[in-house]
Amino acid sequence: MNLSLNKAHFPVTVLGPGRRIGIWVQGCSIGCKGCVSRDTWAREAGRAMPVADLLAWCEAVSGNALDGVTISGGEPFEQPEALDELLRGLARWRQRRRLDFDLLCYSGYPLTTLQERHAALLGRLDAVIAEPYVDALPSEHPWCGSSNQQVTALSKRGERRYASAPKPDGKRIQALADGERVWYVGIPARGDMARLEALCHARGVDFADVSWRP
Repeated sequence: MNLSLNKAHFPVTVLGPGRRIGIWVQGCSIGCKGCVSRDTWAREAGRAMPVADLLAWCEAVSGNALDGVTISGGEPFEQPEALDELLRGLARWRQRRRLDFDLLCYSGYPLTTLQERHAALLGRLDAVIAEPYVDALPSEHPWCGSSNQQVTALSKRGERRYASAPKPDGKRIQALADGERVWYVGIPARGDMARLEALCHARGVDFADVSWRP
């Protein structure tokens, strides 16, 4: 079973509590206006990765020392079979190593739609952040893009983890580099990316391509 993958990284510290594995799937048909991850929309055949290889990478890169896994995109629920295999594999790893990391997934679909169409997948998660991103509804929550979104706990672990999780004071962006590109991870506040571009330009650095503009 293959998953269409945009990127994966560890540690991610801005999309859920603690040090997390971040997994971004490739492909999204929703296309929310104002999305900062437009690079994850297109379906690209060259992005396929065996789920077994991704699971092996997760174990190797984290050294079994992680607080959670955050799955985003793209739209994870548009790859339900691969998402199911990934969540099953993460649960097996958690049980085998007696770990307590949580599984959080983002989705641009309404929660009621996910409950109707993907109840089994929700049952494998500890929490979900659902609903379409609405550019006109800014949110101060560090992990939510717009105020119609919220963290919904789906398990006892999720209730414990997200009820007591210390939330950062305001939104934060994490910068990552892969040798050729710089990735910005996190949920920016309104105007943050424009301010970042202006700040970099003032220091002689211009962005050739960005994911938050057509």
